[in-house]
Amino acid sequence: MPTPRQQEAHRKWLVELTAIPTAAGHEDRVIRWVESWARRRTDLRLRRDAAGNLIITTGGSRANRPIFLTAHLDHPAFVVRRTVEPRTVELEFRGGVGDPYFENAELEIFDGDDAPHRARIVDLTTPAGAFRRVTAALRRAAPTIRPGDVGRWAFPGRGPQPGFADGILRAHACDDLAAVAAALSALDVLRRRRAGRVGVLLTRGEEVGFLGATAACKHRSVPRTARLICLENSRSFAESPIGAGPIVRVGDRLSVFSPALTNRLSAVLAAYHAKHPDFRWQRKLMPGGACEATTFSSYGYESTCVCLPLGNYHNMADIDAVDAGQRPARVAPEYISVADYHGMIDLLIVGVTQLDTAKVTPLAATMDDLYERWGYVIEKQKP
Repeated sequence: MPTPRQQEAHRKWLVELTAIPTAAGHEDRVIRWVESWARRRTDLRLRRDAAGNLIITTGGSRANRPIFLTAHLDHPAFVVRRTVEPRTVELEFRGGVGDPYFENAELEIFDGDDAPHRARIVDLTTPAGAFRRVTAALRRAAPTIRPGDVGRWAFPGRGPQPGFADGILRAHACDDLAAVAAALSALDVLRRRRAGRVGVLLTRGEEVGFLGATAACKHRSVPRTARLICLENSRSFAESPIGAGPIVRVGDRLSVFSPALTNRLSAVLAAYHAKHPDFRWQRKLMPGGACEATTFSSYGYESTCVCLPLGNYHNMADIDAVDAGQRPARVAPEYISVADYHGMIDLLIVGVTQLDTAKVTPLAATMDDLYERWGYVIEKQKP
């Protein structure tokens, strides 16, 4: 498992990545961070596919069935459409957030020099067949703001702010940049161990319909024989608590994932836990949203998902109470357990290194054994 020094680096990458402004189609800042990270590791190869997705691979062995860890580079956010007046900007919102959260919400808009400009939403419309649009009033005129600049929620000072506290990380965009950090952290450990043919696929435009993942399938950005472990941050529920470990997600609200890969990964982790009781993990359906494993499975790839249980999903605080009309809507930092984050990295290292070597009894063999022992119950019954 990672050394304390490696874990310190993994936390540093987590903090840096989850603080970067990003939006579907405008993931440039995160891409620059990843490219810089990859350039410092000369044994890694980084390329972009036709859709701008990032593919990072090791030399590794020329195994017929490589393993790719996937995560997406965007988060629900605003993109500037135009400046209406010196202190008025029109933006579109790319992602899934309930309408009540937009009312009088504060934003910070980042110009091309990364300078933030504060604004407040004064109007929300939803044109047919288009992203929702907001009109925002700037605190002061900002002539450096241009179309395509990214805006995100600005959190009220009276509430929790991004940072570490009591084993929890609060950040602007855990979904899915915490998973990007985990994928790169696991790859960094695995490359040192020469753990076979493993890579990372980082996709664009997930929050507006899995665009990058779909493009990767259409362009065959990774081999059709590849097995994909898709990393996500998924809304936590009572049965999938934050702090109980990373989750092998067997499905989402749209589909169930590739059973053979999901079951084999689960069996590997169960065997590892039997020998290392401190290793924590969960296995859940997680129906609160959909993830890229559904996309890859739909196109014939063998895929499954590992996710971090997430609080304040898409920066929406008190979702159930807001939906029930019991509390006013407010935006807040997303949050995850730092132990779950390190656990996800550990899980990926165990899973990748043992997926092909662990002795796992096939389910069919288990069924055959049960039938051998107890089949007489039905075979010898008389009419």
